[in-house]
Amino acid sequence: MQTEFRNKDFITLEDWSRGEIDTLLEVSKDLKQKFAMDADTPYLKNKTAFLMFFEESTRTRNSMEAGLAQLGGHANFLDTSTMQVSHGEEAKDTAIVLSSFGHGLACRNCDWDIGNDYLTTLAEYSRVPVMNLQCDLYHPMQALADLLTIEEKKNNLENLKVSVIWAYATTHKKPISVPVSQVQLFPKYGMDVTLAYPEGFKLPDWVIERAEASAKKNNGSLTITHDMEQAYEDADVVIPKNWGNWVTDPHDEEGSDLLEANQDWKCTEEMMNMADDDVIYMHALPADRGNEVEDSVIDGEHSVVFDEAENRLHTAKAVMTLTMGGRG
Repeated sequence: MQTEFRNKDFITLEDWSRGEIDTLLEVSKDLKQKFAMDADTPYLKNKTAFLMFFEESTRTRNSMEAGLAQLGGHANFLDTSTMQVSHGEEAKDTAIVLSSFGHGLACRNCDWDIGNDYLTTLAEYSRVPVMNLQCDLYHPMQALADLLTIEEKKNNLENLKVSVIWAYATTHKKPISVPVSQVQLFPKYGMDVTLAYPEGFKLPDWVIERAEASAKKNNGSLTITHDMEQAYEDADVVIPKNWGNWVTDPHDEEGSDLLEANQDWKCTEEMMNMADDDVIYMHALPADRGNEVEDSVIDGEHSVVFDEAENRLHTAKAVMTLTMGGRG
């Protein structure tokens, strides 16, 4: 078990070793058990974290706020539209000031080609650990909760067929950060990952290269297909979720012609019947019901989305416990 985590940034799980991630999982499980038993966990007593949000949030904000309160600390929610950031204050100055006020700094900034750079700048100048609450490239909090959920439901992770599948949605042009984090993390645990999407919705080449290298090192695999049925066939885990075509079209507005041409990329009962009998359906939420997925699937016996969402609390608490209060 790795033990030195204090002040370690949590921007991408690519910066965390398998052993360090295993420790995060073990701490998450311990905190989850203590939460169920209503046991006190005052590991961050009187500690303060600042949570900067450039976008809306439900699970991420509340898992961090509730989590830190349950650890004995306090989270300051910061809507960046009410901060001097909105008047042009630079990340360097914000990081220096806020990190001098408390013990942790977290941020969500999903602006394409901006968000991750903003987070890494915060980390460069912060004197406390910086936690990524989702950027344009990574969502490590979600990926960690997903990994915990799969482990809970499937026990043995090696050679599980886990399919990360693009799905049709109309709400907004979603970041690629969830699938990017998943396809880089899961092969590290020997999973056989299938990445399925229509032409035009590719992920960056460097993501695929890293995922393939990780799969080779850890006896997993990465398969890329534009055939949705291939992804569902005999799958142990399916994660159908929309993401925008940022790589092929880096503009805020979704290309309507390309999007509308792929309305058939939807998680249906018919698709689920092609998967393994014990398949689990996962989604980071919020799901675009009726577009990404049929109600009968997301509310059905194979869905674990609410267990997955609950795990956001326990994994967030583990990240904060180790980085804000762990041994240095």
